[in-house]
Amino acid sequence: MKSRVAFLALLGLAIVAPAQAIVGGGSAAPDALARAVVTVVGSRGNFCTGALIAPDLVLTAAHCVLPGATYKIVDYGADHAPKLLDTKNVAAHPSFSLPTLLGHRATADVALLQLATAVPSGKLPAVTGVPQAPINDGARFAIVGMGVAIRGDGRSGGIIRAAGLVATGKPGTLQIRLVDAATQGTREGLGACTGDSGAPVFEDQQGRSVIVGLVSWSTGANNAAGCGGLTGVTPLTLYRDWILQTAHAWGARL
Repeated sequence: MKSRVAFLALLGLAIVAPAQAIVGGGSAAPDALARAVVTVVGSRGNFCTGALIAPDLVLTAAHCVLPGATYKIVDYGADHAPKLLDTKNVAAHPSFSLPTLLGHRATADVALLQLATAVPSGKLPAVTGVPQAPINDGARFAIVGMGVAIRGDGRSGGIIRAAGLVATGKPGTLQIRLVDAATQGTREGLGACTGDSGAPVFEDQQGRSVIVGLVSWSTGANNAAGCGGLTGVTPLTLYRDWILQTAHAWGARL
């Protein structure tokens, strides 16, 4: 237990009450979406958001599980105390390129983690799919993450928050850029921030919320460094087959 507490303390998440997340005043996530969302933590001090897509499978971004570290899942139980869950398999998409991602260009920023045991009760896997085509400028999506509400303050993360954003520019199968409809990225608004990497991006399809992408990066207003401007999303359009094949190879059922 001592080593697990140290692991959490390294991330600034140790035994503190969860705070807000998603900059710009993101609202509490609806329970139906929140039950799928978890935190992914690495032994080098990084933390990201992930989503359960099966009782023992977590979907997140590839840049959240870089080589050279071990990764665990944080589960906040009914008592809101953080518990670390072990993973037995971790895989990033083989076509992922970190330099490409750092340039805010499209890459296969998708990864899977398999838990050593099924997640505790109270969590509910979400359905994955692909965005409805064509993806039009102004199309609506919801991001649900556990990142920081205040940039640079790791302790301002930890609670599941949601933000409704709209597509901007020329969205497609390689990348979708989302923005706060009220600010259009010209001033700070709703958006992903540190710790929201890997967060599921939901689209309403025939009355149900479907994970159609993952948060990959963010900018501040007017493309400056920071958060609250653009939120870059990797759609699952080209990668859902890899997700299904990897899950099957691990003996997991989707």
